[in-house]
Amino acid sequence: MAGVQTAVALREDGFTGPVTLLGAEPHPPYDRPPLSKAVLLGKAEGSAFEIDFDALGIELVLGREVTGLRPDDREVDTAAGPVPYDVLVVATGAEAIRLPGSEGIPGVHLLRTLDDVRELRPVLAAQHRVVVVGAGWIGAEFATAAHEAGCSVTVVEAADRPLADVLPPEVAMQLAGWYVETGTELRTGARVARIDPGPPLSVVLHDGSRITAEAVLVGIGARPATGWLAGCGVELGPDGSITADERLRASLPDVYAVGDCASFPSRRYGERLLVHHWDNALQGPRTVAANIVGGEAEGPVYDPVPYFWSEQFGRFVQYAGYHTATDRLVWRGDPAGAAWSVCWLRDGVLVALLAVGRPRDLAQARRLIEKGAVVDPVRAADPAVPLKGAVV
Repeated sequence: MAGVQTAVALREDGFTGPVTLLGAEPHPPYDRPPLSKAVLLGKAEGSAFEIDFDALGIELVLGREVTGLRPDDREVDTAAGPVPYDVLVVATGAEAIRLPGSEGIPGVHLLRTLDDVRELRPVLAAQHRVVVVGAGWIGAEFATAAHEAGCSVTVVEAADRPLADVLPPEVAMQLAGWYVETGTELRTGARVARIDPGPPLSVVLHDGSRITAEAVLVGIGARPATGWLAGCGVELGPDGSITADERLRASLPDVYAVGDCASFPSRRYGERLLVHHWDNALQGPRTVAANIVGGEAEGPVYDPVPYFWSEQFGRFVQYAGYHTATDRLVWRGDPAGAAWSVCWLRDGVLVALLAVGRPRDLAQARRLIEKGAVVDPVRAADPAVPLKGAVV
Protein backbone atom coordinates (compact mmCIF):
# COMPACT_ATOMS: atom_id res chain seq x y z
CA MET A 1 0.00 0.00 0.00
CA ALA A 2 2.63 2.55 1.05
CA GLY A 3 4.92 1.82 -1.88
CA VAL A 4 2.13 1.92 -4.45
CA GLN A 5 0.66 5.12 -3.07
CA THR A 6 4.08 6.80 -3.03
CA ALA A 7 4.64 5.95 -6.70
CA VAL A 8 1.18 7.20 -7.68
CA ALA A 9 1.55 10.38 -5.59
CA LEU A 10 4.87 11.17 -7.28
CA ARG A 11 3.14 11.17 -10.66
CA GLU A 12 0.21 13.19 -9.35
CA ASP A 13 2.67 15.78 -8.02
CA GLY A 14 4.35 16.11 -11.40
CA PHE A 15 7.43 13.95 -10.98
CA THR A 16 8.59 13.01 -14.50
CA GLY A 17 11.65 10.86 -13.79
CA PRO A 18 11.68 7.06 -13.80
CA VAL A 19 9.88 5.33 -10.93
CA THR A 20 10.63 1.70 -10.11
CA LEU A 21 8.54 -0.24 -7.61
CA LEU A 22 10.30 -3.31 -6.21
CA GLY A 23 8.29 -5.97 -4.41
CA ALA A 24 9.32 -9.27 -2.87
CA GLU A 25 5.97 -10.93 -3.59
CA PRO A 26 5.21 -12.24 -7.10
CA HIS A 27 1.65 -10.88 -7.06
CA PRO A 28 0.57 -7.54 -8.48
CA PRO A 29 0.30 -5.00 -5.63
CA TYR A 30 -2.80 -5.57 -3.50
CA ASP A 31 -4.72 -4.07 -0.61
CA ARG A 32 -4.48 -5.87 2.75
CA PRO A 33 -7.72 -5.13 4.69
CA PRO A 34 -9.88 -7.40 2.48
CA LEU A 35 -7.55 -10.33 3.16
CA SER A 36 -9.01 -11.03 6.61
CA LYS A 37 -12.56 -10.47 5.37
CA ALA A 38 -13.92 -11.04 1.85
CA VAL A 39 -10.84 -12.75 0.38
CA LEU A 40 -10.46 -15.10 3.36
CA LEU A 41 -14.11 -16.14 3.14
CA GLY A 42 -13.89 -16.74 -0.60
CA LYS A 43 -16.22 -13.84 -1.42
CA ALA A 44 -13.45 -12.24 -3.50
CA GLU A 45 -10.50 -13.81 -5.28
CA GLY A 46 -8.07 -11.00 -4.55
CA SER A 47 -7.67 -7.33 -3.78
CA ALA A 48 -5.27 -6.08 -6.44
CA PHE A 49 -5.13 -2.31 -6.87
CA GLU A 50 -6.95 -1.09 -9.99
CA ILE A 51 -4.05 1.05 -11.15
CA ASP A 52 -2.64 1.24 -14.66
CA PHE A 53 1.04 1.27 -13.77
CA ASP A 54 2.10 1.28 -17.43
CA ALA A 55 0.03 4.38 -18.14
CA LEU A 56 1.64 6.12 -15.17
CA GLY A 57 5.12 5.12 -16.29
CA ILE A 58 5.75 3.10 -13.13
CA GLU A 59 7.96 0.06 -13.60
CA LEU A 60 6.82 -2.90 -11.50
CA VAL A 61 9.54 -5.37 -10.55
CA LEU A 62 7.80 -8.26 -8.78
CA GLY A 63 9.27 -11.25 -6.98
CA ARG A 64 12.45 -9.30 -6.30
CA GLU A 65 13.35 -9.17 -2.61
CA VAL A 66 15.73 -6.41 -1.56
CA THR A 67 18.43 -7.83 0.71
CA GLY A 68 20.64 -4.84 1.49
CA LEU A 69 21.33 -1.15 1.06
CA ARG A 70 24.69 0.40 0.06
CA PRO A 71 24.18 4.15 0.42
CA ASP A 72 27.69 5.10 -0.73
CA ASP A 73 26.98 3.41 -4.08
CA ARG A 74 23.31 4.49 -4.07
CA GLU A 75 22.22 0.92 -4.73
CA VAL A 76 20.00 -1.69 -3.17
CA ASP A 77 20.98 -5.34 -3.45
CA THR A 78 18.76 -8.12 -4.79
CA ALA A 79 19.42 -11.72 -5.77
CA ALA A 80 19.25 -10.62 -9.41
CA GLY A 81 21.85 -7.90 -8.90
CA PRO A 82 22.01 -4.33 -7.61
CA VAL A 83 19.39 -1.69 -8.43
CA PRO A 84 20.57 1.95 -8.47
CA TYR A 85 18.60 4.87 -7.09
CA ASP A 86 18.73 8.65 -6.92
CA VAL A 87 16.06 8.73 -4.20
CA LEU A 88 15.05 5.65 -2.24
CA VAL A 89 11.70 5.20 -0.49
CA VAL A 90 11.62 2.29 1.95
CA ALA A 91 8.10 0.90 2.25
CA THR A 92 8.81 -2.68 3.29
CA GLY A 93 5.98 -2.75 5.83
CA ALA A 94 5.87 -5.18 8.72
CA GLU A 95 6.17 -8.94 9.05
CA ALA A 96 4.08 -11.19 11.24
CA ILE A 97 5.76 -12.38 14.44
CA ARG A 98 6.08 -16.15 14.51
CA LEU A 99 5.54 -18.23 17.62
CA PRO A 100 8.96 -19.66 18.54
CA GLY A 101 9.22 -23.31 17.63
CA SER A 102 6.17 -23.27 15.34
CA GLU A 103 8.04 -22.73 12.08
CA GLY A 104 7.42 -25.47 9.54
CA ILE A 105 4.72 -27.28 11.51
CA PRO A 106 1.92 -28.32 9.12
CA GLY A 107 -1.36 -26.67 10.00
CA VAL A 108 0.18 -23.60 11.67
CA HIS A 109 -0.64 -20.40 9.79
CA LEU A 110 -0.05 -16.66 9.74
CA LEU A 111 -2.38 -14.02 8.28
CA ARG A 112 -0.40 -11.26 6.60
CA THR A 113 -0.08 -11.93 2.88
CA LEU A 114 -2.19 -13.12 -0.03
CA ASP A 115 -0.37 -16.46 0.06
CA ASP A 116 -1.23 -16.82 3.75
CA VAL A 117 -4.91 -16.31 2.93
CA ARG A 118 -4.84 -18.84 0.10
CA GLU A 119 -3.52 -21.42 2.55
CA LEU A 120 -6.22 -20.57 5.10
CA ARG A 121 -9.24 -20.60 2.80
CA PRO A 122 -9.44 -24.43 2.63
CA VAL A 123 -9.31 -24.50 6.44
CA LEU A 124 -12.44 -22.38 6.65
CA ALA A 125 -14.12 -24.19 3.76
CA ALA A 126 -13.64 -27.52 5.57
CA GLN A 127 -15.04 -26.05 8.81
CA HIS A 128 -12.04 -27.26 10.78
CA ARG A 129 -11.47 -26.90 14.49
CA VAL A 130 -9.26 -23.85 14.81
CA VAL A 131 -7.14 -22.40 17.60
CA VAL A 132 -6.20 -18.74 17.36
CA VAL A 133 -3.15 -17.65 19.34
CA GLY A 134 -3.57 -13.98 20.22
CA ALA A 135 -6.70 -11.89 20.83
CA GLY A 136 -5.52 -8.77 19.03
CA TRP A 137 -7.09 -7.18 15.97
CA ILE A 138 -6.00 -9.91 13.54
CA GLY A 139 -6.95 -12.70 15.95
CA ALA A 140 -10.42 -11.23 16.42
CA GLU A 141 -10.98 -10.68 12.71
CA PHE A 142 -9.87 -14.20 11.83
CA ALA A 143 -11.98 -15.69 14.62
CA THR A 144 -14.94 -13.73 13.24
CA ALA A 145 -14.41 -15.09 9.73
CA ALA A 146 -13.81 -18.64 10.96
CA HIS A 147 -16.98 -18.56 13.05
CA GLU A 148 -18.94 -17.24 10.07
CA ALA A 149 -17.58 -20.11 7.98
CA GLY A 150 -18.81 -22.65 10.53
CA CYS A 151 -15.55 -23.50 12.25
CA SER A 152 -15.22 -24.32 15.93
CA VAL A 153 -12.94 -21.58 17.27
CA THR A 154 -10.88 -21.26 20.45
CA VAL A 155 -8.85 -18.10 21.04
CA VAL A 156 -6.00 -18.18 23.57
CA GLU A 157 -4.52 -14.95 24.90
CA ALA A 158 -1.58 -14.61 27.30
CA ALA A 159 -2.91 -11.37 28.82
CA ASP A 160 -5.97 -11.11 31.03
CA ARG A 161 -8.08 -9.53 28.28
CA PRO A 162 -8.24 -8.98 24.52
CA LEU A 163 -6.24 -6.08 23.08
CA ALA A 164 -4.42 -5.63 26.35
CA ASP A 165 -1.63 -3.63 24.72
CA VAL A 166 -3.94 -1.01 23.20
CA LEU A 167 -7.08 -0.70 25.36
CA PRO A 168 -7.61 -0.23 29.11
CA PRO A 169 -9.27 -3.08 31.04
CA GLU A 170 -12.72 -1.49 31.33
CA VAL A 171 -12.92 -1.11 27.55
CA ALA A 172 -11.24 -4.36 26.55
CA MET A 173 -13.54 -6.41 28.77
CA GLN A 174 -16.53 -5.17 26.77
CA LEU A 175 -14.95 -6.67 23.68
CA ALA A 176 -14.38 -9.94 25.51
CA GLY A 177 -18.13 -10.34 25.78
CA TRP A 178 -18.44 -10.41 22.01
CA TYR A 179 -16.59 -13.73 21.88
CA VAL A 180 -19.08 -15.26 24.31
CA GLU A 181 -22.08 -14.02 22.33
CA THR A 182 -20.95 -15.85 19.21
CA GLY A 183 -19.96 -19.07 20.95
CA THR A 184 -16.27 -18.43 20.34
CA GLU A 185 -14.24 -19.71 23.28
CA LEU A 186 -11.84 -17.13 24.68
CA ARG A 187 -9.19 -18.24 27.14
CA THR A 188 -7.32 -15.34 28.73
CA GLY A 189 -4.25 -15.68 30.92
CA ALA A 190 -3.36 -18.62 28.67
CA ARG A 191 0.30 -18.60 27.69
CA VAL A 192 1.36 -20.99 24.95
CA ALA A 193 4.25 -23.27 25.84
CA ARG A 194 4.55 -24.95 22.47
CA ILE A 195 2.68 -26.34 19.51
CA ASP A 196 2.86 -30.11 19.05
CA PRO A 197 2.64 -31.30 15.45
CA GLY A 198 0.85 -34.45 16.59
CA PRO A 199 -1.11 -36.12 15.40
CA PRO A 200 -3.27 -34.56 16.52
CA LEU A 201 -2.02 -31.00 16.11
CA SER A 202 -2.34 -29.30 19.48
CA VAL A 203 -1.55 -26.12 21.36
CA VAL A 204 0.04 -26.82 24.75
CA LEU A 205 -0.38 -24.14 27.41
CA HIS A 206 1.99 -23.37 30.28
CA ASP A 207 -0.42 -24.93 32.76
CA GLY A 208 -0.06 -28.22 30.90
CA SER A 209 -3.49 -28.19 29.29
CA ARG A 210 -3.74 -29.15 25.65
CA ILE A 211 -6.10 -27.88 22.95
CA THR A 212 -6.34 -30.03 19.84
CA ALA A 213 -7.15 -28.53 16.46
CA GLU A 214 -6.86 -29.12 12.76
CA ALA A 215 -5.38 -25.66 12.23
CA VAL A 216 -3.69 -22.96 14.31
CA LEU A 217 -3.60 -19.27 13.43
CA VAL A 218 -0.82 -17.28 15.09
CA GLY A 219 -1.77 -13.62 15.48
CA ILE A 220 0.61 -12.21 18.07
CA GLY A 221 1.60 -9.03 16.31
CA ALA A 222 3.98 -7.74 13.68
CA ARG A 223 7.34 -6.01 13.60
CA PRO A 224 8.83 -3.62 11.03
CA ALA A 225 10.43 -5.51 8.14
CA THR A 226 13.79 -3.77 8.45
CA GLY A 227 16.25 -6.58 9.17
CA TRP A 228 17.71 -6.20 5.69
CA LEU A 229 18.95 -2.71 6.65
CA ALA A 230 21.38 -3.98 9.29
CA GLY A 231 24.78 -2.31 9.08
CA CYS A 232 23.92 0.17 6.31
CA GLY A 233 23.74 3.25 8.52
CA VAL A 234 19.96 3.76 8.61
CA GLU A 235 18.96 4.60 12.17
CA LEU A 236 16.50 2.12 13.67
CA GLY A 237 14.53 2.48 16.88
CA PRO A 238 14.29 -0.12 19.67
CA ASP A 239 11.14 -1.46 18.01
CA GLY A 240 13.01 -2.01 14.74
CA SER A 241 11.33 0.88 12.95
CA ILE A 242 13.21 3.35 10.77
CA THR A 243 13.34 6.57 12.80
CA ALA A 244 12.10 8.99 10.17
CA ASP A 245 11.96 12.73 10.79
CA GLU A 246 8.88 14.96 10.56
CA ARG A 247 9.06 14.83 6.74
CA LEU A 248 9.56 11.04 6.72
CA ARG A 249 13.23 11.30 5.82
CA ALA A 250 15.49 8.54 7.13
CA SER A 251 18.93 9.23 8.62
CA LEU A 252 20.70 8.78 5.26
CA PRO A 253 20.64 11.35 2.43
CA ASP A 254 17.86 10.90 -0.14
CA VAL A 255 16.30 7.99 1.75
CA TYR A 256 12.68 8.16 2.94
CA ALA A 257 10.64 5.69 4.94
CA VAL A 258 6.86 5.32 5.01
CA GLY A 259 4.16 2.99 6.31
CA ASP A 260 4.48 0.16 8.82
CA CYS A 261 8.29 0.15 8.73
CA ALA A 262 8.72 3.77 9.87
CA SER A 263 8.12 5.73 13.05
CA PHE A 264 7.75 9.51 13.03
CA PRO A 265 7.74 12.32 15.62
CA SER A 266 4.25 13.64 16.34
CA ARG A 267 4.02 17.24 17.46
CA ARG A 268 0.37 16.69 18.33
CA TYR A 269 1.11 13.91 20.81
CA GLY A 270 4.63 14.87 21.84
CA GLU A 271 6.21 11.52 21.12
CA ARG A 272 7.36 9.22 18.33
CA LEU A 273 4.62 7.05 16.85
CA LEU A 274 4.75 3.72 15.02
CA VAL A 275 1.40 3.16 13.35
CA HIS A 276 0.65 -0.24 11.81
CA HIS A 277 -2.59 0.65 10.04
CA TRP A 278 -3.91 1.14 6.52
CA ASP A 279 -4.62 4.86 6.79
CA ASN A 280 -0.99 5.57 7.69
CA ALA A 281 0.11 3.77 4.53
CA LEU A 282 -2.31 5.93 2.55
CA GLN A 283 -1.51 9.34 4.05
CA GLY A 284 2.27 9.11 4.53
CA PRO A 285 3.09 8.68 0.82
CA ARG A 286 1.58 12.07 0.03
CA THR A 287 4.06 13.71 2.39
CA VAL A 288 6.96 11.71 0.95
CA ALA A 289 6.04 12.54 -2.65
CA ALA A 290 5.61 16.25 -1.91
CA ASN A 291 9.01 16.42 -0.23
CA ILE A 292 10.74 14.54 -3.07
CA VAL A 293 9.17 16.74 -5.75
CA GLY A 294 9.87 19.87 -3.72
CA GLY A 295 13.58 19.15 -3.76
CA GLU A 296 15.57 21.58 -1.64
CA ALA A 297 12.49 23.40 -0.37
CA GLU A 298 11.15 22.31 2.99
CA GLY A 299 8.01 20.35 2.20
CA PRO A 300 4.99 19.39 4.32
CA VAL A 301 5.33 17.87 7.79
CA TYR A 302 3.67 14.54 8.58
CA ASP A 303 1.58 14.67 11.75
CA PRO A 304 -1.67 12.76 11.11
CA VAL A 305 -4.48 11.81 13.42
CA PRO A 306 -4.00 8.03 13.35
CA TYR A 307 -7.07 6.09 12.26
CA PHE A 308 -8.07 2.47 11.81
CA TRP A 309 -11.12 0.24 11.69
CA SER A 310 -11.94 -3.39 12.35
CA GLU A 311 -14.92 -5.62 11.67
CA GLN A 312 -15.41 -8.27 14.32
CA PHE A 313 -18.29 -10.31 15.71
CA GLY A 314 -20.89 -8.23 13.87
CA ARG A 315 -19.50 -4.89 15.04
CA PHE A 316 -17.84 -2.10 13.12
CA VAL A 317 -15.08 -0.73 15.34
CA GLN A 318 -13.25 2.52 14.55
CA TYR A 319 -10.49 4.36 16.36
CA ALA A 320 -9.02 7.81 15.78
CA GLY A 321 -6.15 9.50 17.58
CA TYR A 322 -3.74 8.22 20.18
CA HIS A 323 -4.18 7.85 23.93
CA THR A 324 -2.09 6.86 26.93
CA ALA A 325 -2.98 5.33 30.29
CA THR A 326 -2.94 8.77 31.96
CA ASP A 327 -5.60 10.29 29.70
CA ARG A 328 -9.14 10.71 31.08
CA LEU A 329 -11.65 8.17 29.80
CA VAL A 330 -15.23 9.25 29.08
CA TRP A 331 -17.96 6.80 28.02
CA ARG A 332 -20.59 7.77 25.44
CA GLY A 333 -23.49 5.35 25.66
CA ASP A 334 -24.01 1.96 27.25
CA PRO A 335 -21.21 -0.49 26.38
CA ALA A 336 -23.70 -3.33 26.79
CA GLY A 337 -25.64 -1.93 23.86
CA ALA A 338 -25.07 -2.19 20.13
CA ALA A 339 -23.56 1.28 19.71
CA TRP A 340 -21.27 3.25 22.02
CA SER A 341 -18.07 5.25 22.06
CA VAL A 342 -15.18 6.06 24.39
CA CYS A 343 -13.40 9.41 24.44
CA TRP A 344 -9.94 10.12 25.84
CA LEU A 345 -9.22 13.65 27.07
CA ARG A 346 -5.84 15.18 27.92
CA ASP A 347 -6.19 18.40 29.92
CA GLY A 348 -9.66 18.69 28.43
CA VAL A 349 -8.47 18.25 24.84
CA LEU A 350 -9.96 15.36 22.87
CA VAL A 351 -7.00 13.16 21.83
CA ALA A 352 -8.64 9.87 20.86
CA LEU A 353 -11.97 8.11 20.36
CA LEU A 354 -13.06 4.49 19.96
CA ALA A 355 -16.44 4.07 18.29
CA VAL A 356 -18.51 0.90 18.08
CA GLY A 357 -21.35 1.31 15.63
CA ARG A 358 -21.23 5.12 15.90
CA PRO A 359 -19.55 6.31 12.70
CA ARG A 360 -20.78 9.88 13.19
CA ASP A 361 -18.88 10.08 16.48
CA LEU A 362 -15.76 8.92 14.70
CA ALA A 363 -16.11 11.39 11.81
CA GLN A 364 -16.61 14.32 14.17
CA ALA A 365 -13.85 13.17 16.51
CA ARG A 366 -11.25 13.10 13.73
CA ARG A 367 -11.94 16.74 12.94
CA LEU A 368 -11.97 17.78 16.59
CA ILE A 369 -8.71 15.97 17.34
CA GLU A 370 -7.14 17.63 14.31
CA LYS A 371 -8.16 21.03 15.68
CA GLY A 372 -7.05 20.24 19.25
CA ALA A 373 -10.57 20.98 20.49
CA VAL A 374 -11.39 21.20 24.21
CA VAL A 375 -14.62 19.39 25.09
CA ASP A 376 -16.92 19.39 28.09
CA PRO A 377 -16.69 15.88 29.61
CA VAL A 378 -20.28 16.01 30.86
CA ARG A 379 -21.73 16.83 27.46
CA ALA A 380 -19.32 14.43 25.75
CA ALA A 381 -20.68 11.65 27.98
CA ASP A 382 -24.22 12.21 26.69
CA PRO A 383 -24.64 10.07 23.54
CA ALA A 384 -27.64 12.20 22.53
CA VAL A 385 -25.39 15.23 22.17
CA PRO A 386 -23.39 15.35 18.93
CA LEU A 387 -19.73 15.24 19.81
CA LYS A 388 -19.14 18.58 18.11
CA GLY A 389 -21.80 19.99 20.42
CA ALA A 390 -19.59 19.18 23.42
CA VAL A 391 -16.85 21.58 22.32
CA VAL A 392 -16.17 24.29 24.89
